[in-house]
Amino acid sequence: MELTATSYGLSFLAGVLSTLSPCVLPLIPILMGSAASTHRFGTFALVGGLMLSFTLIGVGLGSLGGSIGLEQGTLRIVGGVLLILFGAVLFSSRLQDRFSAAVSRMGVGQGLLARFNLNGLHGQFLLGLLLGIVWSPCVGPTLGVAITLASQGQVLARRS
Repeated sequence: MELTATSYGLSFLAGVLSTLSPCVLPLIPILMGSAASTHRFGTFALVGGLMLSFTLIGVGLGSLGGSIGLEQGTLRIVGGVLLILFGAVLFSSRLQDRFSAAVSRMGVGQGLLARFNLNGLHGQFLLGLLLGIVWSPCVGPTLGVAITLASQGQVLARRS
């Protein structure tokens, strides 16, 4: 797999377009406004945290899959089953309530977030790191496919 300037450009474009996701786009103006109000370069710190988080998660999961010998076919089936299960949860309010209750029992995120001061550059960078973890499942599949196609030198619109 050879990475060219085109691959990097297409990967960057895929990252930019991934913000059009319904779970990301509505929050961008709020987050950027909040980051800008904490520090003059707060938005850069927030975006830097997001970039680092997405990169670490992508490289980590990609390396993990390769190191444990996961085949693409197996990964595709597991991913498809998970998408179907999460889709079923979205269609049923009863399943949504059960899923929400199960996830809220973990309660890790709020406790950790309450311990940190999110003002200033360090706080916005940390917020970007945490948002990258939270947003990865939302933008990960789309971004992963686009980056894979870009690394193979193919354009998403030409794949059919």
